[in-house]
Amino acid sequence: MTDSPLLLVDGSNFLHRAYQALPPLSNAAGEPTGAVFGVVNMLHKLIQTYRPASMAVVFDAPGRTFRDDLFDEYKAHRPPLPDDLAAQIPPLYELIEALGLPMILESGVEADDVIGTLARRAAAEGRDVVIATGDKDMAQLVDQHITLVDTMKDRTLDASGVKDRYGVTPVQIADYLALIGDKSDNIPGVAGVGDKTAARWLAQYESLDNLIQHADEIKGKVGERLRESLTALPLYRDLTTIRCELDLSLDCRRRPPDRERLRLLYQRFEFRNLLRQLDSLDDETAAGEMSPERRDRPERRYHTVTTEADLDAWLARLATAPLTAFDTETDTLNYMRSRIVGVSFAVASDEAAYVPLAHDYPGAPDQLDRDAVLEKLRPFLEDPARPKVGQHLKFDAHALHNHGITLRGIQHDTMLASYVLNSTATRHDMDSLASFYLGEQTVHFEDIAGRGAKMLTFNQIPLEQAAPYAAEDADVTLRLHHCLWGKLQQHDRLARLYQEIEIPLIPVLTGMERRGVRVDVAELRRQSGEIARRLQELETAAHEAAGQPFNLGSTKQLQQILYEKQGLPVRRKTPKGQPSTAEDVLAELALEFELPKTHHGTPGPQQAPLHLSGAAPRGGQLRHRSRAYLLPSGGDQHRAAVLLGPQPPEHPGAHRRGPAYPPGLRGRTRLPGAGRRLLPDRTPDHGPSVRRRRAATGLRDRRGHPPGHRGGDLRPRAA
Repeated sequence: MTDSPLLLVDGSNFLHRAYQALPPLSNAAGEPTGAVFGVVNMLHKLIQTYRPASMAVVFDAPGRTFRDDLFDEYKAHRPPLPDDLAAQIPPLYELIEALGLPMILESGVEADDVIGTLARRAAAEGRDVVIATGDKDMAQLVDQHITLVDTMKDRTLDASGVKDRYGVTPVQIADYLALIGDKSDNIPGVAGVGDKTAARWLAQYESLDNLIQHADEIKGKVGERLRESLTALPLYRDLTTIRCELDLSLDCRRRPPDRERLRLLYQRFEFRNLLRQLDSLDDETAAGEMSPERRDRPERRYHTVTTEADLDAWLARLATAPLTAFDTETDTLNYMRSRIVGVSFAVASDEAAYVPLAHDYPGAPDQLDRDAVLEKLRPFLEDPARPKVGQHLKFDAHALHNHGITLRGIQHDTMLASYVLNSTATRHDMDSLASFYLGEQTVHFEDIAGRGAKMLTFNQIPLEQAAPYAAEDADVTLRLHHCLWGKLQQHDRLARLYQEIEIPLIPVLTGMERRGVRVDVAELRRQSGEIARRLQELETAAHEAAGQPFNLGSTKQLQQILYEKQGLPVRRKTPKGQPSTAEDVLAELALEFELPKTHHGTPGPQQAPLHLSGAAPRGGQLRHRSRAYLLPSGGDQHRAAVLLGPQPPEHPGAHRRGPAYPPGLRGRTRLPGAGRRLLPDRTPDHGPSVRRRRAATGLRDRRGHPPGHRGGDLRPRAA
């Protein structure tokens, strides 16, 4: 395993973005907590993803910097920090220290300059650096060792990513910003010059200095404005250039977290999820530290099988193995149409094999015949007595079914094991699980397939890259199984749930997804109309009980009607001191008062009756993917099934990642008569890619997250 990167976090950027992105949360004591909550969660995500031995969270120090001396108007337009944001800074610092993370505030310079100095110093030593920020200024630091990651947008930028995003290279970023200006820092730039014009000029003249020398060649009004700004442009560039030669002597090594101090802080700020994670994880996992066993793994032996003799040798090993990790690589994410590109398997840790079958890029080497290999594998794959483990094997079962093979002998699934063990500790894609439980960084799909419109499908990826990646799937899956199953066996009830319900449901759900669900369309429409009429009656009754019409879905209006107009007793208050209209409160009031009884019988804004959304399923049949989410309900979290209608078309560039929570809880369907209970589903669907994390391309699917491949929406890579 390679050394973990130096992780540098732009704390000031994180703080302001979390404050803007999250609602004004507060605890019972009235202390604002939203920004703290956002930053701490982003830090946890980074630690789980990168497992850094060295890390620093860098903030802007109070007071003036050298840039204020260079330009009086620098950031002069910024208003003072809002009181509720300023109040969150000291407790955030306290939490960061309790997490064992080095924190840096250097006076006279900005956080960017500290990060730039540390990053360049590490890169000069040949060490990889990850900078967590959403600030485009940092793009000038990117090189072969330094990358940027934006956790809020789930985006990583290397040198090619900078060029794709801004149209200029990293070394041109300071010149680019000098030309277009920076409103957030009050740097004017050249009036009327935007991103495209600046990128075009720098593509032609390469540098700001050369552009200034040839300013007379720029015609039109924009040329006049450029020439009017010639004397100021060097200053603007000086302001946008990150200083990377500061005299700093800092220790960025992480310390073990202070668990008791964290517990007290999480309790104070009512971060219940983080508190549960702290209580459920062992010291090593909570600290994010890797044991010596994790760091000093033996050399991996990954084989590419391209001859009949090698295949026969592996088949012999599979026939006698007590458990085999199995995985498929496919050419598309559409599980009904996917065709197998290759298969991989592992029977012992740190050794695996990949059998390429359909890589068809120009110059691809000879491979074994796909049909012949699958026919040889059929006895093993269809034998229920040959135990198999995989990462979301339901997808592999679909892929094999497309070739006429029924996968049997499914004994374990690492995605399900992780979900049953602790559904909120981490995401359940293979990359996240490997990082969280094994302390390892796996190869990501975008590392070998590229990003965006140029992303390759798996059959287009050269074997030199595809084979180690695919073999790693099987190897990591097997080692994850040993880790997760050992933990599950310590909890008898969880182990029984996993073995007796989750695993047996894999073939059941596979069959349901392939066959679809036949419905009586006419009856469904009749019931929908009946429910709609009943809802209208209940709404009318609620309005009559209130003495006026009001929006039953509006918390504010309901508070006014119940507590101000009707004077009902306040059973509980919200953290902001408002009378609660939570479901359990209304249920209690409904025992004594008419209006709460009426309202309690009507659905809220998230509980619309089942309907056909204007489109009847063809032939009365719905084909769906079974998906489970963690949905917030009051202070708790519950699993809920999401029944999808006819599936949207997918394209080969979409890779699976899938959000931990569906945006706006879209797609949540509540069946008539379901009451408060939501239909159970057995397959987790969150985490950024439940197999591997992938570059986002818009679609979400069973194994991944907006997109990824090995697992969650959730699943494959690539296909």
